[in-house]
Amino acid sequence: MTPAAHLTVTDDGLRLAGSLTIDAVAALPFVPVAAGAVIDVTDMTRMDTAGAWFLVDLQNRAGGAQIIGATPVQAQLIETVRANLAPPDAAPPAPQWLTQRVSDFGKDVVAAGQTAKALLSFLGQVVAAIAGLLWHPRRLRLTSLVHQCQQVGLNAVPIVALMAFLIGVVLAFQGSAQLRQFGAEVFVVDLIAISVLRELGILLTAIIVAGRSGSAFTAAIGSMKMREEIDALRTLGLDPIDVLVVPRVLALMLMLPALGFIADMAGLIGGAVMSWIDLGVSPAVFQARLLSNTDVWHFGVGMIKAPFFALIIGIIGCFEGMNVGGDAESLGRLTSTSVVLSIFMVIVMDALFSIFFAAVGI
Repeated sequence: MTPAAHLTVTDDGLRLAGSLTIDAVAALPFVPVAAGAVIDVTDMTRMDTAGAWFLVDLQNRAGGAQIIGATPVQAQLIETVRANLAPPDAAPPAPQWLTQRVSDFGKDVVAAGQTAKALLSFLGQVVAAIAGLLWHPRRLRLTSLVHQCQQVGLNAVPIVALMAFLIGVVLAFQGSAQLRQFGAEVFVVDLIAISVLRELGILLTAIIVAGRSGSAFTAAIGSMKMREEIDALRTLGLDPIDVLVVPRVLALMLMLPALGFIADMAGLIGGAVMSWIDLGVSPAVFQARLLSNTDVWHFGVGMIKAPFFALIIGIIGCFEGMNVGGDAESLGRLTSTSVVLSIFMVIVMDALFSIFFAAVGI
């Protein structure tokens, strides 16, 4: 039986003898090696890959020590192991805070510009497909449209109505607490009517729909993209825009105004109930004040915004779904992106509408 390797410290460096195999390497002690030392392997009888790696490691720790006494076969194995070692980890670059921040900002701006360009292109395709239905109405998938109307509209009525009712309650309670200081509690009716009809009713409804239906659009279309069903549609000669996107966008544009109307009514009812409980404003007084002092344009402004909010939510939700890759990670990431981007764009559009209506005096 070949004796196991043993290591001896000499005046010039180290001497290895015996069988330098994986078992022997594990048993050898750690010996510090001086720079420029000589590793003598003349008496080494056997060596495997682990032994060759051990010698290369010793040589590197000694700053390039010289290995002497190796047979040609051993020398070839040592060189093979050295050539296949992983390169050393590069030192991390010195932190450059300002440069890195400017670079990251530039990359974000470029990415945002590319996304905006792709979104506009996608919007153009959808608008062209919807316009084409005027000349070819038989291309409209009525069954899919009705199904999507149920999903995004009818099924969302409870959560939208409850949210709007609670918003009306909160507005009445908070408004009365402030107006009571001036003896102007009756003006809480005007506060609730203008806030709910003009802004909060449709805005909060759009935010709920973006989180509920926009994410569902992305998840549904993204799942089809992952399973290559969209490629199958194209193979069959069907346009995914006509089959998947147009019914969803049209359903949102039809149902969001209806949901906004329900939210307005629920918000007014919530405000009326809280005004009656907290201020003693009876429903009859609330109704009279509402009809006499609230311009119909407050309601009209909210309804004008609804189709535009619906278009934004539908386009972004379907666009992100079409961009899903082949893995579940991209599906989750783009679903989250769809919700965040939809809510952000709805708020931006609401701000632009507010500026526009203020400019035209409505």
